[in-house]
Amino acid sequence: MANITIYDFIKSNTKKTVLLMILFILSLTIMFYLGILMINGITKISETSQMSVLTATNHMAIDILPIVSVIAILWILVSYYTGQNFILSVTGAVELTKQNAPETIKIVENIAITAGLPIPKVYSINDEGLNAFATGRDPNHSYIVLTKGIVNKLEKSELEGVIAHEIAHIRNRDTQLMLIMVVCISFATIAAEILLRFALTARTNNSKNNRSATTGGIQLIMVASAIILYVYGYLAAPLIRFAMSRTREFQADATAAFITRNPQGLMNALIKISENSMVKKLSNKQAMSPLCIANPLAKNKQKSFFAKVSGLFTTHPLIEDRIKALQTMDRGYE
Repeated sequence: MANITIYDFIKSNTKKTVLLMILFILSLTIMFYLGILMINGITKISETSQMSVLTATNHMAIDILPIVSVIAILWILVSYYTGQNFILSVTGAVELTKQNAPETIKIVENIAITAGLPIPKVYSINDEGLNAFATGRDPNHSYIVLTKGIVNKLEKSELEGVIAHEIAHIRNRDTQLMLIMVVCISFATIAAEILLRFALTARTNNSKNNRSATTGGIQLIMVASAIILYVYGYLAAPLIRFAMSRTREFQADATAAFITRNPQGLMNALIKISENSMVKKLSNKQAMSPLCIANPLAKNKQKSFFAKVSGLFTTHPLIEDRIKALQTMDRGYE
């Protein structure tokens, strides 16, 4: 760690962002191919044609997978340029200005200038839980989101430590990487819900009539696609999180301490945050958990099967370990 510079982290995160985009496209097409293979196997297409299940699947894949790939590429582009709008909308965050939050804006401005970065826009979530995160594709298009609780309940030095931590994520390009990860994974579950609704609506509309084979086939495809996307969103996509290095939180903490010259402020903040980090708007949105400075999920969600399988906690080291690392730094400022 001692020989790793900020430029190494930026370069590494840029490479990981590109890799994540490629993995998203490849893994999604592979999941759909396996889904087509499964459908053909279940419907025993080989019994109604001279083709084997594998041959029939390959023929269908030639028509379907290019469409899936194009949709995935388009979604990545949308995620990269407008993903922060999706995240801000999901959290219900509202913008803070010099008129409605002058002290908070002043802290953000001072820390951004000290870090040599453009001043990010600041948003607030109306929640008494203590949490925060940063998002955006680059320092020129960056956003810091703070809960109402973290602004009101932390001392100034503690809030400075939290804001400096989020500024560090922007500086290190962690936000770019996490933006793509969160929005791409969310895409799978959102698309699955849409497909299921369409399938159920079609079934309801045709319930009083004799459904044609074509209608039944379309519904089967929609339901199967929804299942594939759900599996992808809840089991396959989270494996991509293993590309997220746990060291990024230690690096952001260290950078924050360097910017503020006060590791104790962030240490005190982390202690308070660990006691009440749940955010209602995020309490059931597992995909967004890695964005936050601490786990925003409800306690039962933290212990859920999904949380264990998806490796939610592999992206954040224990707060106790982060505090120990900051204590080591604090001694250097004595």
